[in-house]
Amino acid sequence: MAAHPRVGILLEGLRDRGHTVDELNEPLRVSTEGRVAALSSPSAALTFFGRLAKNWIRLIAGTRRHRGSRRPDAILVGYLGHFDVLLARILYPRTTIILDHLIYAADTAADRGAKGGVLNRILTGLDRLAITAADIVVYDTTAHADLAPAPLQHKGVVVPVGAPDAWFEARQEYPISGVVFYGLYTPLQGTPTIARALRILADSGDLPPVTMIGTGQDYEEVREIVGDADITWIDWAESTELPAIVASHAIGLGIFGTTDKAQRVVPNKVYQSMAAGCATITSDTAPQRAMLGNAATYVPAGDPAALADAIRTLVNDDARREEMRGRAFDLASRSFTHSAVITPLEERLS
Repeated sequence: MAAHPRVGILLEGLRDRGHTVDELNEPLRVSTEGRVAALSSPSAALTFFGRLAKNWIRLIAGTRRHRGSRRPDAILVGYLGHFDVLLARILYPRTTIILDHLIYAADTAADRGAKGGVLNRILTGLDRLAITAADIVVYDTTAHADLAPAPLQHKGVVVPVGAPDAWFEARQEYPISGVVFYGLYTPLQGTPTIARALRILADSGDLPPVTMIGTGQDYEEVREIVGDADITWIDWAESTELPAIVASHAIGLGIFGTTDKAQRVVPNKVYQSMAAGCATITSDTAPQRAMLGNAATYVPAGDPAALADAIRTLVNDDARREEMRGRAFDLASRSFTHSAVITPLEERLS
């Protein structure tokens, strides 16, 4: 759950509502890129499905204590569970199966640079098969729910991603007036836009303290764009350390990509940065406006000049920055805790 906090938020939310939750976890330890490659490369497929078979053997063995009178009323399959939901349906044909479909395989493959009509059709079919196997399908935004095939959309329920308790606990009363970004540097993130905005601020002499955390496919381009600007680069931060690092900054950056997927998501980092008390700047998309309201600062996706202006304004206007920090934390405290976000799913189960 350290690598995938969404799962922990759902489980803790269900516990809060009085449900007895038992966990059966056998990590597959294959990256998203590895899963996509398995469907386009024979050698990668052999490796992936070999690991999956071993994983399923362990999962099947683990279900022995959940049979007969101990059979669960419902099974929640965490996201990236496109294959595991099939196993759950086979093992428990009459049990309510919940799939957290946070990630569409086809959508994510396109965002990670995978190309090819055949691969897209395979992954689209895999998405449909996973949704078909589940009784309830959990999405993070209405835009993602709308991607489901029309005959299957009745299964959907929208549950915001939310933020783990550690992010709320990390909030600082007086952080530095700096800017922080963390992520995987994929096209969804729009990190080249961030880099160009930082270059604009550096050239005008307005660059505040900035921390950039993470690496990924656009990382080298970002470093080239930023050049010699005075920025702190951190390749990796442990999940236990990240909340405190982010909370030590007054301003958190969301996503600024122009891809189709970027128009449909509200990313983890936005919920988490707001919970940590950061004034949050992110792209002006319908899902983010619907979820965040007036608690965030919005700029057009892919617009570095607008992003530079937004950063400059929050850095230089203490009152505005503190107002936005307060709005962010207040909204997160009311709507993005595990107790709050679980409400739609709990109501569907009832």
